[in-house]
Amino acid sequence: MTNTIRVAIGQFNELSHERLTFAQQIGASGVLLNTPTLPGEQRWETSDLKWLRQRCDQYGLRLEALENVPNSFFDRAMLGLDGRDEQIANYQATIRNMGAAGIPILGYHWMPNGVWRTPSVKARGGALATAFDIDKIASAPLVAGIRKHPLLGDRELSAEQMWDNYQYFMERVLPVAEASGVTLALHPDDPPVPTLGGIARLFGSFEGFRRAVETFDSPQHGLDFCMGCWSEMGPGAIEAIRYFGTRGKIVYVHFRDVQGHVPVFQECFLGEGNLDLVAAMRALKEVNFGGFLIDDHVPQLIDDTGWGHRGRAHATGYIMGLVDAVGKLG
Repeated sequence: MTNTIRVAIGQFNELSHERLTFAQQIGASGVLLNTPTLPGEQRWETSDLKWLRQRCDQYGLRLEALENVPNSFFDRAMLGLDGRDEQIANYQATIRNMGAAGIPILGYHWMPNGVWRTPSVKARGGALATAFDIDKIASAPLVAGIRKHPLLGDRELSAEQMWDNYQYFMERVLPVAEASGVTLALHPDDPPVPTLGGIARLFGSFEGFRRAVETFDSPQHGLDFCMGCWSEMGPGAIEAIRYFGTRGKIVYVHFRDVQGHVPVFQECFLGEGNLDLVAAMRALKEVNFGGFLIDDHVPQLIDDTGWGHRGRAHATGYIMGLVDAVGKLG
């Protein structure tokens, strides 16, 4: 039996009438909320989470997932600092509350100093696209990311230390997810380089992800497969789809691409990047992927909004066309 791939829309944090209507109008079946704006400085409560799901229901849309809690909810856990046990307890409570609210997926990352980007560059027709050039980190201001984490000071953390912190966190969080019926989906490091700002990055390679899913092997643990991050790493994204997909470890997909690889790359329109997108969609079908796809990091078109309505409509339509064509043509 072949699973049906769904197309949702993501990368926003509140369920306004305008955003939900936009999702309806472009034909999305659901939404993903990224770091939703909710009450709570340490955790999210069931009543607020339930409201999110019910709000989507009112528009005939499926609340597919929440991606990311605020970094302040678990930064001490990522860094292995005093106070991490309290943060982990609150993280566990958020997961339980998500389960009680009927929200099935929590996307998470292990980047305490965030996604890094250097100044934007021009894409097709002068559209603005985010970019990363490691040689510009010292000479140009970062437009995203934290050079020195305020909780860490001048200390640095090795890959071994970051892995120890990750293992400590997951040993305590994953059993709660299993008991609550919530699936955890791990996002890649962006950019996928060994270290930034004195903090090692674990999940910028095939081996890092394999270690994560084999060490914490559970039906409630898998990958937020960001195709753009895999493209940033270099060749191997489609092979990774097949490897992790056949093992049922791809929870959902950020369907985007870039031009170039680390240490220098830029976002681009779908169809103009490193990847063969038809081959990628075929691979998802071959592994019987039955989750959802979302747009991500779209170029900023002329007269677009800050969120990128025009760019997202273009990307979502492109994705829908690929899903339909590959589904029918085989």
